[in-house]
Amino acid sequence: MSESHQSTAPPASTNPSRICAGKSVDVAAVWDILRAEAARVVDEEPLLRHLVDDVILSRETPAASLGARLARRLAREDMPREAIEPLLSGVFAGHPLIVQSAVRDMQAMFDRDPACFSLLEPLLFFKGFLALTTYRVSHQLWQDRRRWLALYLQSIGSEAFAVDIHPAARIGCGLLLDHATSFVVGETAIIEDDVSILHEVTLGGTGKQTGDRHPIVRSGVLLGAGAKILGRVEIGTGAKVGAGSVVLTNVPPHTTVAGVPAVVVGQSGEENPAIEMNQRLDCRNRP
Repeated sequence: MSESHQSTAPPASTNPSRICAGKSVDVAAVWDILRAEAARVVDEEPLLRHLVDDVILSRETPAASLGARLARRLAREDMPREAIEPLLSGVFAGHPLIVQSAVRDMQAMFDRDPACFSLLEPLLFFKGFLALTTYRVSHQLWQDRRRWLALYLQSIGSEAFAVDIHPAARIGCGLLLDHATSFVVGETAIIEDDVSILHEVTLGGTGKQTGDRHPIVRSGVLLGAGAKILGRVEIGTGAKVGAGSVVLTNVPPHTTVAGVPAVVVGQSGEENPAIEMNQRLDCRNRP
């Protein structure tokens, strides 16, 4: 990908993007919780001792823990664990904000997914969390102009998690990527903070045009399973996109859209649909 392709793209939006803004989390406190929960797992289920010890109990820092967990999933013959783990752990250790972002994602999944009963669960088992964290490393490598390596991580992350996020995409913090399978994000897409996304969602382009050609998803949005959002359209703050919808035009803030193609069917019943995770389409408030 040439530098001219990147530099000639038109502005993404007239509105600034909310990317990992606002609140932070106490990473050290979360790390203490994860270690305590890991010790309980070993006591309750000894068959998981090797995994839990390798990923958490033998690690001194969250950065090392994240590196170990991803290395177990991403190692390949062409990049074995002894090569990929120092790369991953080094990026986490060198960029504490990436660890902060991962912890905010972990907290979002615990808070919004009723099937998640522990902060440890996303780290050990949720491929949505692991795919997002892999993206965060590849995005940093992309910014550092190590673009071949960033694309390599994108490729093996897609194989491991069935999630394909271009490393140049801009993604905020506090995301719930639920189930995650077949989630696709194009190169110039923007996803702000505190968004919830279900499986088989596509943030894609509409053809061969260059420049900013993928969607902008503002904070508080809920994207239902199978939603396809195509082109440089903007999903406004606090909006809701119904499952299976195809969105080709801008969605106003705090509205609900559904259908093929999607049309406005009502107002969002919640101030922040991403937090409430209510996927019903309330057409009674249709404008």
